[in-house]
Amino acid sequence: MVEVDTIQHPIILFDGICNYCNNAVNFSIKWNKNKNLRFATLQSEFAKETLAKYNIHSNPDSIVLIENETVYFFSTAVLKIAKHLAFPISLLSVFLIVPPFFRNAVYKWIAKNRYHWFGKRETCMIPHSETKKFFVS
Repeated sequence: MVEVDTIQHPIILFDGICNYCNNAVNFSIKWNKNKNLRFATLQSEFAKETLAKYNIHSNPDSIVLIENETVYFFSTAVLKIAKHLAFPISLLSVFLIVPPFFRNAVYKWIAKNRYHWFGKRETCMIPHSETKKFFVS
């Protein structure tokens, strides 16, 4: 695991016990064209300290993207992450033109059902040796 500079690297905070979220992280690592994304679980001390830095004191029920000192939640975070992924996945970012009210309704519906549909783990994922460099401590 590495230390991270939030100015240089976008950071994705995700639910480490959610199978769907873990698969999404693995997908993002595979398709991250510039290998610039960094990851941490929402359950980690790093995430708690980072969220507190941005005056977010409750655990958001959302993936979180911190990029250029701005914090994004829900569908906006997902679509901004897509911009960092290789073509054709990067095309998903065009959906940023859809009003957040509609996008977030779909996101929250999936988030509400993610454990039921995809299951959850007892503990947070442990990155493999080849992906460990993308995780922050």
